[in-house]
Amino acid sequence: MSGGSIPRLVIAAPSSGAGKTTVATGLMAAFAEAGLVVSPHKVGPDYIDPGYHSLATGRPGRNLDAYLCGPERIAPLFLHGAAGADLALVEGVMGLFDGASGMGELSSTAQVAKLLRAPVVLVVDASSQSRSVAALVHGFASWDPEVRLAGVILNKVGSDRHEQLLREAMDSSGVPVLGALRRDGRAGTPSRHLGLVPVAERRAEAVESVGELAARVRAGCDLQALLALAHTVPELPDAAWDPAAEPAPPGGAAATAKPLIAVAGGAAFTFSYAEHAELLAAAGAEVAPFDPLRDEQLPPGTQGLVIGGGFPEMYAPDLSANAPLRAEVAALAASGAPVSAECAGLLYLSRSLDGKPMCGVLPAESRMTERLTLGYREAVALRDNALAAAGTRVRGHEFHRTVLEPGAGADPAWGLTHPERRLEGFVSGGVHASYLHVHWAAEPSLAGRLVASAAQTAPAGSTVR
Repeated sequence: MSGGSIPRLVIAAPSSGAGKTTVATGLMAAFAEAGLVVSPHKVGPDYIDPGYHSLATGRPGRNLDAYLCGPERIAPLFLHGAAGADLALVEGVMGLFDGASGMGELSSTAQVAKLLRAPVVLVVDASSQSRSVAALVHGFASWDPEVRLAGVILNKVGSDRHEQLLREAMDSSGVPVLGALRRDGRAGTPSRHLGLVPVAERRAEAVESVGELAARVRAGCDLQALLALAHTVPELPDAAWDPAAEPAPPGGAAATAKPLIAVAGGAAFTFSYAEHAELLAAAGAEVAPFDPLRDEQLPPGTQGLVIGGGFPEMYAPDLSANAPLRAEVAALAASGAPVSAECAGLLYLSRSLDGKPMCGVLPAESRMTERLTLGYREAVALRDNALAAAGTRVRGHEFHRTVLEPGAGADPAWGLTHPERRLEGFVSGGVHASYLHVHWAAEPSLAGRLVASAAQTAPAGSTVR
């Protein structure tokens, strides 16, 4: 089997809340427990669902976002992530045809399914309908003839009689029923202000939940029929994305040394795309993870720092209590070493979060609010910095309920250009800090530039310049 013909399915739904994550994660776990190597993927920018996918399969959960990365990179990124797999499962986002606001099908599950030439299995919340389910499925199956809606999994079915009525209605739709799952809250995953609670915060309970999901799926779905459907795909003509093939950043030579770049992780910093670490390594860095909740020092020899997104607001007292690490981060930033901070990282570098002292790198205070800031953004780098050359244009995503005051420094990280125009974030010395989440696979020069800058920086704690 060639890489381009990897068996694959897209798990979609008519709307959010139908049970996509439940079914997709359960399928991933069930097939993995059956001995298959399963490659997990998620449409859209979401970081949390891929954590559950990774737990279910033992492989990195990877995102496929056509807005952030461009439609032309979807198949290559998929092939890169799915290399060596027996089966790839792609969980959709929102409703099947919902994409970036005002931009047609861009970044929708339907668009990704077409780019991957993959059949779609629709998860339908059947809790409040019987015969109407056939009309709903017929509408979705006929809306876009380029989308191959090849099966349905009925979710939240109330009883044997209810299932019988649903199956009888679906007999006339021409779309096969590949599973029926009863209402069951036992295998649920808890949610809070930005969605599901990440795996890293509840690992033992998450392992149990994923196991229960796998058992439910095995009992209620026709796994053999689903696997046979996944094998009906054509070969993709694209070449797999290769981080090592990305060129050096314009205006910045590739690193000749092997600088050590520390990457924050642990329960407070769970938002990261797998391709970022791969790009850093391909650009010549040694990547060293650390946990700001537990580690009192940066990894020895740190020359650069990446602090991604997550939930620091849930751990502000603990992050604040780790004063030795906060002091090390502040000292590294003051030395001019490159520091890339996104969202949670931005808050961690501020003076305080909800009144708790943070690293004090940025002249700003941060706090939780009730207001959700959510959406895709387009931005441009206004001046050269450790992450981006002046004029670099990126697409990103904001997703937070915190505010930073002020929201931008004297030298902003980005000038947002769409859907609104404003200045955002901070550039100071080697620090680049912003609310904007950017997928570096769309602009690999960001990783290359960061590594090149780190290679020119003395290791943390060094007295030699």
